[in-house]
Amino acid sequence: MVSSAEGTLGWEPATRHTELLAAPVAGAIGTTPSALVAPIDPTLADTAAFCEAYDVAMEHSANCVVVAGKRGGELRYAAVLVLASMRADINGAVRRHLDVRKISFAPMDQAVELTTMEYGGITPIGLPADWPVLVDDAVVAAGRVVIGSGIRASKVLVDTADLVALPTAQVLSLAQ
Repeated sequence: MVSSAEGTLGWEPATRHTELLAAPVAGAIGTTPSALVAPIDPTLADTAAFCEAYDVAMEHSANCVVVAGKRGGELRYAAVLVLASMRADINGAVRRHLDVRKISFAPMDQAVELTTMEYGGITPIGLPADWPVLVDDAVVAAGRVVIGSGIRASKVLVDTADLVALPTAQVLSLAQ
């Protein structure tokens, strides 16, 4: 069997199953009309375990990380979305794009508090309105990707065109 974006999950329209989404994701899911959701075993939420257990291709699974950068005492947050099969160039491309001197992954407790999503389930849908969502061009080329749902007990399958249409989304070349 060839792995795909859908894998072996039973996908349903996300707008009809908001109980499977974190509150901010449920509130914003209408902006992503293609979004489907499926419950998963939360112990398998980490990307490698998830892809293996549910036969989802790594090339169709995208990770969302929260970064924090500083310049002149100002702290700037952003979300970075890259394929699970790639690594984001946080210290190069992301740092330059955000025009910050120092950048790092936001500490887990900070990322969870600011997004009101579970660690390991953070997703670009429903993030704070002033955060840039930096989408790697390889994610866009993938067509459909599996992303977090804001909780570890489910995943969202979405057309990347809907991710690019998010109000603060910017497509860049971010992978190393």
